[in-house]
Amino acid sequence: MLAKILSSALSGIDAYQVEVEVDIQHGLPAWTTVGLPDTVVKESKDRIRAAIKNCGYQFPVDKVTVNLAPASQKKEGSSFDLPIALGILAASGQIKPKKLKEYMFLGELSLDGHIKSVRGVLPVALLAKKNKLKGVIIPKANMAEAAVIPQIEVIPAENLSQVVEFLNGLTEIPQVRIDQEEIFKQEYNYEVDFQEVKGQAHAKRALEIAAAGGHNVLMIGPPGTGKTMLARRLPTILPPIRFEEALETTRIYSVAGLLPPGQALITKRPFRAPHHTISDAGLIGGGQTPRPGEATLAHNGMLFR
Repeated sequence: MLAKILSSALSGIDAYQVEVEVDIQHGLPAWTTVGLPDTVVKESKDRIRAAIKNCGYQFPVDKVTVNLAPASQKKEGSSFDLPIALGILAASGQIKPKKLKEYMFLGELSLDGHIKSVRGVLPVALLAKKNKLKGVIIPKANMAEAAVIPQIEVIPAENLSQVVEFLNGLTEIPQVRIDQEEIFKQEYNYEVDFQEVKGQAHAKRALEIAAAGGHNVLMIGPPGTGKTMLARRLPTILPPIRFEEALETTRIYSVAGLLPPGQALITKRPFRAPHHTISDAGLIGGGQTPRPGEATLAHNGMLFR
């Protein structure tokens, strides 16, 4: 029997839809994963098998074929654990297929069926809204960042059994909603402040002009003259971050796996100060699978080098 589950993968800071196809045929027990999976995806079969059995469901003793489409793009990460497990349960008749096409699924499984957090949930929620899906079913640890996207259901799941019961109509999982305006009404105190600087009148004047106009600044001087001290305090006089800017910045940090647990949005302008020995790839990003560099992580904020 064949089952199809919607999931997603990352390309840079964007997400694209991945259709997880699971086919179970009679034959000698075997598991094959195709669609350019990386090592982490290939190893998922052991996690998934243990999670399904430990949650009290039957793992088919047949030939299992998993295809991650489109097959032309490389898939990486552990976020396909949940959709593959649900595909196996659906193909073996343990899940009703009615709701499978309405949601996008994402999550890493532990051996006992607990769903662990993954990176890049915010771009996936944006993709689900763009593709006019009903919502996303994601790890509970990632619910805050996805809930900032309106007009889609955000279903936080703690374990595989909870998702199966939800899909079979045996239980309901409350949706998560976050008030965007309330997030920006909160007051955030910086550890440092520009008003703490005494003296340095010319440097302060230059930084104030740079903050107002979004200009670059070159500070020259021997160690101990206050260059770093001034730079660390510059973000405190930058204009307050707007929601659109916060969404862009949070999207980058979500993909990089740097979003603090439970935080919905990056509401402070970022300050990045990489070491002067940083590599080109670390500074501007890149790699076989593109990852954000320090210049990207400083988007809508400040890069000090």
